[in-house]
Amino acid sequence: MSLSPRTKLRLLGVLPLIFFLAQFVHYWRINQLGHMLWMCNVGNLLLAMGLFLEKPIVVRLAAIWTIPGLLVWFLYVVLAWGVFLTSTLAHVGGLAVAMIALSKYRMDRGTWRWAFGWYLVVQLASRFLTPAALNVNLAHSVQSGWERAFHSYWIFWLVLTVVTVIVVWLSELLLWAVWPPRGPEFSQIKVDQSPDPF
Repeated sequence: MSLSPRTKLRLLGVLPLIFFLAQFVHYWRINQLGHMLWMCNVGNLLLAMGLFLEKPIVVRLAAIWTIPGLLVWFLYVVLAWGVFLTSTLAHVGGLAVAMIALSKYRMDRGTWRWAFGWYLVVQLASRFLTPAALNVNLAHSVQSGWERAFHSYWIFWLVLTVVTVIVVWLSELLLWAVWPPRGPEFSQIKVDQSPDPF
């Protein structure tokens, strides 16, 4: 059976969903499900939803977060603990799927604002829904190793928030440079007009 480009793109969402579920199983086994709210983990679920529902803004938003997510993961997980399969799938696999999706959806200017808003929502949820000991999305305390520079969590949070704005803006800029819009119809995917059964 021949699938339309539209259907293939939607089915691509299965991969980040699998990455998310693999992380879920991993954290469920070690009784630390709070880690599922890290931006990189929940980002895979968001990416899957964006692809399934054909929402370019959601795909772009998730794609923006794959870049800082990969850097933070490498610095604070890979260098400290090594490489684990489910974690690698969530970060490297999520980035790869996002880049494939962006080759079709392209990047739009201004998406960084949505990416930043999403971060604030997830960080707030992390503060209320996850154990303080996990410090998911740094929603509870100063990142370990930065205590000398920041004596107050709220000063740390303010600096982190400013840095986050800069990072998501730069991530959008990079992705926009690689996948700029094709034209006025850039928010839509050019597909054949044949009926899609989904």
